[in-house]
Amino acid sequence: MPRPGDLPMIVAVTAGLGLLIALSGIWLMWRLRTRSIGVMLAVVVVVAVTATLAGVVAIINKMIIEGATKDFVLSVVAVGGLVGLGVAFVLARRVVGESRRLVEAVKVAPFTAPPGLPAELRTIANTLEEAYARERALEGARRELVAWVSHDLRTPLAGMRAMAEALEDGVVSDPETVARYHGQIKLEVERLSAMVDDLFELSRIHAGALRLSRARIGLADLVADTLAGAEPLARAKGVVLTAEASAAVPVEADAGALGRALGNLVVNAIRHTPSDQSVILRAEVDSAGMACLSVTDCCGGIPEEDLPRVFEVAFRGEAARTPTADGGAGLGLAIAQGIVEAHDGVIEVVNDGPGCRFEIRLPLVGG
Repeated sequence: MPRPGDLPMIVAVTAGLGLLIALSGIWLMWRLRTRSIGVMLAVVVVVAVTATLAGVVAIINKMIIEGATKDFVLSVVAVGGLVGLGVAFVLARRVVGESRRLVEAVKVAPFTAPPGLPAELRTIANTLEEAYARERALEGARRELVAWVSHDLRTPLAGMRAMAEALEDGVVSDPETVARYHGQIKLEVERLSAMVDDLFELSRIHAGALRLSRARIGLADLVADTLAGAEPLARAKGVVLTAEASAAVPVEADAGALGRALGNLVVNAIRHTPSDQSVILRAEVDSAGMACLSVTDCCGGIPEEDLPRVFEVAFRGEAARTPTADGGAGLGLAIAQGIVEAHDGVIEVVNDGPGCRFEIRLPLVGG
């Protein structure tokens, strides 16, 4: 029979044996880390049973249990270990089977998560579904972008080629027409150069290579600079361009990048606003304590079904926002969104009165 003083020794012996077996099990699992989950589960059960068995054997030897009692105790431990291994085997087969189902589903396009997956695998499947959906959306946007850009490049290039050939062959010789051809070629070259710049900027945004030089700036100054830059276009279009800016709306931003985003919104608004109508720029602090830049136009509104797609690459819309001859490649709003998100801000569009309102919200810098 054990004595009361034997308890510390028994605890120390079983703890020591358990620690050694646990370390051995961890080492074995590290060596088998690339193997099946079933093997991992089997190692866990074997380690647990071995640690228990070692402790029981140590206690039996200390208590000097012999004969049938010793055999009974060892048999109970052995049966418990076999039951644990059996349960681990069944669980491992389930996990491996569900994993293989998930792998097979991934190979089939479009990917759909198989039903009845365990919670962890279901989370992975949901993540994969979202990733595949984003990939399909990006692929569709890329195809649409290539189609739009190909169309926008083909038309001016064909016109430039025809004018260049006419000048080269002497078909056009009067000074007035020659000067007009030269001016038109220069205009098309500038438009194509701007399109290439937009494509380059968009590629930097999508590649995560956009580098911002942030500094504390006031949105009122940014609005004033944007207003001055867009005024000639508004005057030529006959659009009334006005600004309303609070005295102090400070943010941490790259003035050049954010100015480009705001400029894209303003130019877009001017192009789609009829003559004698107005475009209004505002800079203020909204009710949520965010710095807010807004551009309100009179474009006639955007169809509700098109609102979620306004910032997609190459999306131009229809009806009131049909592209005009001076329109770009449909990249301006996508670039604006990328710049705003790089500033930890959000950009949205809503229909407002006779047109729509684009809003940029940025974190406000405290005084």
